[in-house]
Amino acid sequence: MLSKVISAAYLALWISSCAVTSAVDQYMIRALQLMSETPLIDGHNDLPWQLRKQFNNELNKVDLYTLKTTHTNIPKIKEGRLGAQFWSAYVPCETQYKDAVRQTLEQIDVIHRMCEKYPETFMFATSSQDIIEAFNMNKTASLIGVEGGHSLDSSLGTLRTMYKLGVRYLTLTHSCNTPWADNWLVDTGSEPSQHNGLSPFGKQLIVEMNRLGMLIDLAHVTVAVMNQVLNMSKAPVIFSHSSAYSVCPNKRNVPDDVLMRVNNTGGIVMVNFYNDYVTCSSTATVSDVADHFDHIKKVAGAGIVGFGGDYDGVTRLPAGLEDVSKVPKVVAELLRRGWTDKEVKAALGDNLLRVLREAEKVTHTHTFFLLLFFGAFSQKTVTVDRQERGREMGDDPQQRTQPTWGASRTMIISMIIFNWLWNQKIYNFLKSLFLLCLLSLVYKITVSQ
Repeated sequence: MLSKVISAAYLALWISSCAVTSAVDQYMIRALQLMSETPLIDGHNDLPWQLRKQFNNELNKVDLYTLKTTHTNIPKIKEGRLGAQFWSAYVPCETQYKDAVRQTLEQIDVIHRMCEKYPETFMFATSSQDIIEAFNMNKTASLIGVEGGHSLDSSLGTLRTMYKLGVRYLTLTHSCNTPWADNWLVDTGSEPSQHNGLSPFGKQLIVEMNRLGMLIDLAHVTVAVMNQVLNMSKAPVIFSHSSAYSVCPNKRNVPDDVLMRVNNTGGIVMVNFYNDYVTCSSTATVSDVADHFDHIKKVAGAGIVGFGGDYDGVTRLPAGLEDVSKVPKVVAELLRRGWTDKEVKAALGDNLLRVLREAEKVTHTHTFFLLLFFGAFSQKTVTVDRQERGREMGDDPQQRTQPTWGASRTMIISMIIFNWLWNQKIYNFLKSLFLLCLLSLVYKITVSQ
């Protein structure tokens, strides 16, 4: 009798185990399906720094198919379904005031050369459209983020040059103050504030980044800097590798009030996998990482969360997330917790794509303003020239110029309206307004003949 009871108990345990295993497999199957439909976009990976540390950036000495000393290699990328990666062009704070610019350019260069060496795997990307094209080609879109404002040497010219080289985000500080921004260690009390957030030059830099269409990364900055940037940036911001402060109260993480402001301004917080930022201890699990996703979703919605693993830039990672091949486990865990397909796709890549597109809209807005301004200015110049020629021909110049200035006034009014819409971050009327201004230009040209 006892043996039958024991046998029945074993059978029940086996059935239960099979059921659990089947459920887990179903979540993973669903996760991989979603990852085949939407690119997983990771906000921060330090493989380029490892290439510098281990191989002095000599790519002829490394094979990314067989490399075993990093969290990232090509087989792991394929297994992890990595659709797009912001590769970090990072150099230490010790290079500040020395050769930070040169070393950063070398890191940008090694990312370009890595893409050129493995074109079957990587596609260099600079836009949201590039990411989609690479995903459709089954390649990993490779973007560049510069980690630390010290890499600029306080030069807007350097910022613009790096943008032309393909850099699409700048982390305003690393773990050191720059001459224009305070870093996160100020909030711990271990370093003094030098600027109470941003200096006047720091604010000028934000404006220039908006103009360029370069994403502003607020990982590593003080809460004061976070709020100042959120107050003034015309484009959504990113936290490329930060987690939720309420879950793990480390100053590198994002507090709830800032999470809500990120939601209100359309930005994104990309969850870091570093144990110290996940559990504030030396150990963590996949479930612990998912807790950060859940918290950010609860506070500010699934529309602001993303992935920012920080692989190859940290020393301790959660059990089960030891390298980039393991990321689908997080996706499966979110599904197990009841995340919808739409929410998971948002976290995978749709949120970051939206942010990047908004930043691209802002830079297009700046270009639009310049075209309007120079169009009005050049038309005024033509009008003055025609007045002079009219006098020579005996014509009445006032009669010639009256309609033209009326059209110019129409343009000016249109620009004022457009400026108000832009400051309100309302883009729905962009095409209509552009048409209005275009008609004004046509009218000016017509009446001036």
